[in-house]
Amino acid sequence: MAEPWLSIIGIGEDGREGLVPAALAALEAAEVVFGGPRHLALAGVAEGVDERGQAWPVPFSVAPVLAHAGRRVAVLASGDPFWHGAGGSLSRHLSPGDWRAFPAPSTLALVTARLGWRQEEVTTLALHAALFAEARRHLAPGARLLCLLRDGAAAPAFAQWLASQGFGASRLWRLKALGGPRERIEVMTADALAARPVPSAAPGGPPVAVALEAAGGPALPRASGLPDALFAHDGQITKRPVRALTLSALAPKPGEHLWDIGLGSGSISIEWLLAAPGTRASGLEADPTRAARARANAESFGLGARLGVTEARAPEGLDGLAPPDAVFIGGGATETLLAALWPRLPEGARLVANGVTLETEALLAQWSAAKGGSLLRIELAEAQPLGRKRGWSAARPVVQWSVVK
Repeated sequence: MAEPWLSIIGIGEDGREGLVPAALAALEAAEVVFGGPRHLALAGVAEGVDERGQAWPVPFSVAPVLAHAGRRVAVLASGDPFWHGAGGSLSRHLSPGDWRAFPAPSTLALVTARLGWRQEEVTTLALHAALFAEARRHLAPGARLLCLLRDGAAAPAFAQWLASQGFGASRLWRLKALGGPRERIEVMTADALAARPVPSAAPGGPPVAVALEAAGGPALPRASGLPDALFAHDGQITKRPVRALTLSALAPKPGEHLWDIGLGSGSISIEWLLAAPGTRASGLEADPTRAARARANAESFGLGARLGVTEARAPEGLDGLAPPDAVFIGGGATETLLAALWPRLPEGARLVANGVTLETEALLAQWSAAKGGSLLRIELAEAQPLGRKRGWSAARPVVQWSVVK
């Protein structure tokens, strides 16, 4: 078997002294060494000082490394290169025999060792290239999170966001340059850090991580059917009880893709994305105001990157979308739409359609008779004031057709 041409080397704040002999030998043997300016300096091969050193391009790209395939190349990364590092980005373009890796302790390992936390009980989030809102669904009293941040300026900004979500009482550890002579750990509440001015970022500085023990705020429920108040809407929203039944029928599974036709506020898509990891959703909404509102709702849950919104009507707006595993029609089902949609569905795809009008009910009954599946009539009533007492106020019945092609 040919010798691997690429060495992926994890390096810590202790620099060359922390490298195991095999990693140090691979570094010395390399003809070209890629890394961030800080990594190159820690390894003693800074760009402009050692002719082998080459800083990553901006914006980041692995293409320069791949262009040297066949030569002896080393790539430097913080800690464990396959934990939120360059290792995973590179390996997607390589064969297993192309590289060997020399991991150092990850930030997770260093932080949990300092704080005495069990790694398996800590949620880790890479927020250096993502919105803080990605942390929202993980926040709950007592939860422990480790968040990798872009730079020192991001820590007070993150604390301000935590306070805005009701988690200002959370205990924070701000950790810098762990494992090296510049190591620094500060402990404070989110409220205390949020009150500090946001400093200007120092380019090329040591990595910053925030460990968090959440306190004070409300956790998001994990069951389907979140409170309607969590979504901005104009009344065009699948109400909480019906939404819970709809999500149950859609049955989201990890990695699946949803078509949400008639996106409205985006509540169905958002709960689909919250339900399982790796899920994606494509929503069609002809009203630009509602489309913008759905995008904003998704961003507030940290899910904007996983929801694609197309401002169009179905079926025209379906062209070019990746095949779905499930489809939801929240209203406006027509014979034309169902006739155009059904041939597009892959075998095994699930379709759930809700209707409130007599015409839609008749249409869904007709299609259920032809294609199978199940029909469910949902009739709900809520207690409301009636004079000095209370009485039942009935909502419009919803007919739901669910079928697997």
